[in-house]
Amino acid sequence: MIFSPIKIKEYEIKNRAVMPPMCMYSANEEGFVNDFHVVHYGTRAIGGVGLIIQEATAVLPDGRITVNDLGIWSDDHILGLKHIVDVIHMNGSIAGIQINHAGRKAKVENPIGPSAITYGGDYKMPKEMTIDDIKEVVEAFKDAARRADQAGYDLLEIHGAHGYLIFEFLSPLSNQRKDQYKDGKIFLREVMEAVTSVWPKDKMLVLRVSAHEYIEGGVTPESISEAINYVKDLGLDLIDVSSGGNVLVKIKAFPGYQLDLAKKVKELTGCKVIGGGLITDLSLASNAIGSERCDMVYFGRILLREPYLLINHASDLGYEIKYPEPYIRGKK
Repeated sequence: MIFSPIKIKEYEIKNRAVMPPMCMYSANEEGFVNDFHVVHYGTRAIGGVGLIIQEATAVLPDGRITVNDLGIWSDDHILGLKHIVDVIHMNGSIAGIQINHAGRKAKVENPIGPSAITYGGDYKMPKEMTIDDIKEVVEAFKDAARRADQAGYDLLEIHGAHGYLIFEFLSPLSNQRKDQYKDGKIFLREVMEAVTSVWPKDKMLVLRVSAHEYIEGGVTPESISEAINYVKDLGLDLIDVSSGGNVLVKIKAFPGYQLDLAKKVKELTGCKVIGGGLITDLSLASNAIGSERCDMVYFGRILLREPYLLINHASDLGYEIKYPEPYIRGKK
């Protein structure tokens, strides 16, 4: 099942394998693409991954997780981002990008968040956002979506997970505002309305969420599904389901530990979902799709270790897929 194609809108994705966004912290301090990024993403496309979603790319300089994040806050970034898109397309994969504002988890001088509540550890206390701050961030997401389209991406993923700004608004643990934005769904919808005003309707739109915070009082699959249902009419094609990241808590992780969360979100929203979590085995991935726990599967850390996982192990499941012609002498 992992090698079955899937059609979303007019896009035929050749298999159900997804490379999820994984920060590389390898840009210069102006957020520009360099040769590393082109090689990094191009290699996974050569390796046969159907959908590649680029790492969290900052919509504002002060919204970076670190100063070495990729940026999309300037038109000057478009040319380098297009280079990534071109190499992904050239090697037969679908190109996606995740856009993000890190909120209180930004390692910058003056971080912002829905409330003045620190993440903890060595993170700074954020400034509670004013209405003007909120408007600025919403506009930045809109501009980022426009630039992503101009760079040629097929898919746009809005980062609403892992304790970054959008998720901070959605979680009662980080949002204790007294105004209308106490309901974090309002901020999420404003971002999505801004994005969809410029992102083409014939291109794919994804929301990444953390479906569980593993602590009392935090977000649950039910509450995150409520938020998704509040905005899905804006044209969401997929929900990318992850968990955690907003509070310092120990998570008992194991292969596929987030698949049941994906299944729950799928059931409660009726949306197609991407699921995963420490999956290294193609059989487990195929089972996850066959059992309808998810529609696509993301392979994260394993693709850092084995970028050719899919083409080298397709035969283990009885599949024959086209091997890259330049590497055919190395085929097992």
